[in-house]
Amino acid sequence: MSLKDKASKIDFASIMPGAQPNPDLAKPKTAPGAMMAFANDQRSDLLRENDELRARAAQVDELEGRLSEVSEELRGWDGALPARLIDTAEIARSEFANRHVSAFEGRQFEDFKREIQEAGRNSQPIKVRAIAKPGDGPRYELVFGHRRYEACRQIGLPVWAVVENLDDRALIEEMDRENRGRADPSPWEQGMTYVRALEKGVYPSNRQMAAALGVDVSNLGKAISLARLPSEVVAAFPAPQSIQLAWATDLGKAMNEDEAGLLSRAKALVAEGGGLSAKSVFARLVAPPSVVPEAAPLPIQAAHALKVGGQKVGSVRFDAIGRPSVRLSIKLSAQQQANLLKAMQGFVDSI
Repeated sequence: MSLKDKASKIDFASIMPGAQPNPDLAKPKTAPGAMMAFANDQRSDLLRENDELRARAAQVDELEGRLSEVSEELRGWDGALPARLIDTAEIARSEFANRHVSAFEGRQFEDFKREIQEAGRNSQPIKVRAIAKPGDGPRYELVFGHRRYEACRQIGLPVWAVVENLDDRALIEEMDRENRGRADPSPWEQGMTYVRALEKGVYPSNRQMAAALGVDVSNLGKAISLARLPSEVVAAFPAPQSIQLAWATDLGKAMNEDEAGLLSRAKALVAEGGGLSAKSVFARLVAPPSVVPEAAPLPIQAAHALKVGGQKVGSVRFDAIGRPSVRLSIKLSAQQQANLLKAMQGFVDSI
């Protein structure tokens, strides 16, 4: 194909700058045309509004979806209370507290304190209730978390706590559930809480308290009997926490049948200075007097012969703790008897 033929096929209009449209030429020349143009403009506006509405509807659907997710998450926190840091000086131990002071001593508690100190606070909050008329004293009373509270108090850290308004019954029930969930307090400690609740009239009977707490009424009664043991009996054990629930029946029987003997045995164990296991203490306390093992007879040492002119006339023996026993096999005159007594008395006086 020649250059002329190729040039004839080029569309110069497509590559040349277009002429600017004349606005007057774009306007319709007749009334029907003007009406048609107006209709087209209105249709374009409606289409544009429709697109905007669709976009907004899509945004609303997205927001509703997010709102539904947030609402579902909030329902999971329904009833939850916020925790905050409270100075331990603002908190008092509850009168229903079931922790013996020995729970805040020893290596295990020191390790527990160190964990809290390294973390900077207790990882699980305690619960407290507001004191109705605090005056100049503490503003809150412990519900549960006595070990966490005591650890923070000794370290000097504020304690992370949840505050909730509770009556005595609710306090006892929450304390009991939380502690039993940890399988930590001993039967004696639990019994102390039960006894105080009965004494204050929080529950009218063992049965009603057991039903409210969800515990076996028989076990509750045994825990109460342990808590009501005389202080002398409790002191005979290595620690109150070592007293087992299974011992409640036998200790109660000993109290009813031989209270004086039980107290006497308990005081003797305390005087011995401890060192026995809780099981051994229990066995000594409940053993009837007739079966309490008697002291084993002391061994007798060999006799020392007493001689006159080479002939044996008597002997002297000393037992294991040095007590002497003198035996003479000769006949003494009255004067000799007097001399012997005088000599022996003089020796005793010189000791």
